Amino acid sequence: MDDAGEGRIRTERRGALVTVIVDRETKRNALSRHLQDELAATFEHLADDITIGLVVLTGAGDRSFVSGGDLTKLAEVRTNMAAIEMALHARSVLDRIRRFPAPVIAALNGDALGGGAELAAACDFRILAAHARMAFVQGRHAISTAWGGGVDLMHLVGTQRALRLLTTCQYIEHADGLAMGLYDRCATNGESLADVVDDFAEPMLEQTPRVLRTYKAMAVAARMHAQRPPVEAAELENFVAGWVHDDHWRALDEMFGDGAPGRG
Repeated sequence: MDDAGEGRIRTERRGALVTVIVDRETKRNALSRHLQDELAATFEHLADDITIGLVVLTGAGDRSFVSGGDLTKLAEVRTNMAAIEMALHARSVLDRIRRFPAPVIAALNGDALGGGAELAAACDFRILAAHARMAFVQGRHAISTAWGGGVDLMHLVGTQRALRLLTTCQYIEHADGLAMGLYDRCATNGESLADVVDDFAEPMLEQTPRVLRTYKAMAVAARMHAQRPPVEAAELENFVAGWVHDDHWRALDEMFGDGAPGRG
């Protein structure tokens, strides 16, 4: 159910494949706290079904995959402790996806920006519509990644490339994303995202869910190894320091003017 315009999480199933849809198109599929909780609950519920071999995560419409957090609500977060709680809560939601027992494909129906890019990076694979791109734009708000996405990006493309993408906030074009291994497949003009996802998933779905889950367990063990916690700690500490700093609020003022979230 759509809770006072906060959207909902929908699921569709076809055999061993489940599609999870973030449905808040009027807000570019921004993840409110309500939607974060619903997303976590959805993945927790699906994890218990051993007949599921593959999950596709996507957004409603064709404008945004997920645009990140809901700025109108996040503007209320003003203290260190509140920022820590907000970041750890969102990271725990994405951890449900990182640790999900079957492979998860992010199907980018539109741009994945900021927290949306972190959500896409939390998945095992990324497939993009012809017009879709990713960008870690947190720096434009004078903050850094908070949901584990910076750590994921370094794991996916290496420290040097990740540092460049994070510090420049650049949109990652298809050719670049494919070359660095961040994107797994990109639709061309005239190709539907659904068809490209189906083609990518087809050989995986020829395997039994048990086999797919075995390989995902190996991938989780490699991804969440002992070196991750200190990097996550550094990400969290610096995000919190940036979030409560005046630079962050000045950046939002410059971006939104008198209509900045939290005003009025």
